[in-house]
Amino acid sequence: MIRGIIIGVLAVGVAGTAYWGYQEHREKNAILLNAENNYQRAFHDLTYQMDLLNDKIGTTLAMNSRHSLSPSLVEVWRLTSEAHSDVGQLPLTLLPFNKTEEFLAKIGKFSYQTAVRDLDKDPLSEEEYETLKVLYKQSGDIQSELRKVQHMVLKNNLRWMDVELALASGKETTDNTIIDGFKTVEKTVSGYSESDFGPTFANLQMKNENFKKIKGKTISEKEAISIARRYMKFDGNEEVKVTENGKGSDYGFYSVAIRNKNTGQEGSMDITKKAGYPIWFINYREVTQQKLSVNDANLKASAFLKENGYKNLELFESTQYDNTGVFNFVTSENNIRIYPEAIKVEVALDNGDIIGFSAEEYLKSLNDTRKVEKPVLTSEQARAKVNPNFKIMEERQSIIVNNLNKEVLCYEFLGTIENDTYRIFINAVDGVEEEVEKLKNAEEVYDEVI
Repeated sequence: MIRGIIIGVLAVGVAGTAYWGYQEHREKNAILLNAENNYQRAFHDLTYQMDLLNDKIGTTLAMNSRHSLSPSLVEVWRLTSEAHSDVGQLPLTLLPFNKTEEFLAKIGKFSYQTAVRDLDKDPLSEEEYETLKVLYKQSGDIQSELRKVQHMVLKNNLRWMDVELALASGKETTDNTIIDGFKTVEKTVSGYSESDFGPTFANLQMKNENFKKIKGKTISEKEAISIARRYMKFDGNEEVKVTENGKGSDYGFYSVAIRNKNTGQEGSMDITKKAGYPIWFINYREVTQQKLSVNDANLKASAFLKENGYKNLELFESTQYDNTGVFNFVTSENNIRIYPEAIKVEVALDNGDIIGFSAEEYLKSLNDTRKVEKPVLTSEQARAKVNPNFKIMEERQSIIVNNLNKEVLCYEFLGTIENDTYRIFINAVDGVEEEVEKLKNAEEVYDEVI
């Protein structure tokens, strides 16, 4: 009797375990099938988008009027964005594919910046047409390679889940048609040089990639170490490592890493070779309590900038993160804010130490010969350009960099629409609404949410 009961219980247990295993197997297969379907969709969408992109660039080359050209370039930008999105949905995170993604980003940037300008007043130049021809050819190369991969995928019924498993296990070096195909695409794009995009596009890409506007003598590694110690207030009892970026170039920088052997304090700084300006630095230390107010910390940040020779800077934004204060400063000349020349300073609220600093934008935009044009529009005319529901609270003139990567003089209006605060920039010459920035509201705290 008892034996029969035990056998019955065991039988039920085995059956239950088998059913549970079957259910787990079904669910796992359903998940794998869903993932495979998503990967297949993204891949075939990518191939289709590259077909459309190549055709659209070719069509654009045949156009002449702004009425047709601008929408066509916007379409190129849209297709590029969708292709970029499709790449992001494929299991390629462990496979180097950054050159292809950069290529798509460059096409998108070129087409957008060209489309948004007034092509009646500033039509496509011969150089830009040459750039379009190059993009047409190169997008055709990628299209051709992707079609080869697609043909093999369909012919041999290949699975993307095998790609993911191969990459995750480090076995992508073995024969895998999809991986080999994408490596070929990446190799093809890697063969394109910056000059292939034409001088106009190269100018857009390279405009802010060095520190040519900085004046002064080229410093040595030893001087770079001395500057880093002075800014980060190290006492000399530390290990120092210096790496030179852009060797042989006046426009490169030194990377200095410092560690105090006794206290364990660490810091890092990048310093321009020309004149020895700090590009950024971080003092790595924990700030566990707050003793200073944000206003006191602002005074510390302002004093630090003055002590180190930064002039005509104005605070325009401050934020507190835990026990540190972050302060954004911009150059102000004749009451005109020059936003490209921006510096960020981080202050520890326990003792007022400067523990973070970033001046990359400031150094790349620094321009002693900048000529500020006079506004064509009056303040009243500029105000008429903003949304009628916008309640203006503050007004000033400022210089920003617009979507065409050009500095423009604007009327800057700070104000509100209902409960939201905005900063609106109206071009002071032609009245174009250059930028609308929504300022962050205070975050809600959800301490009671479980």
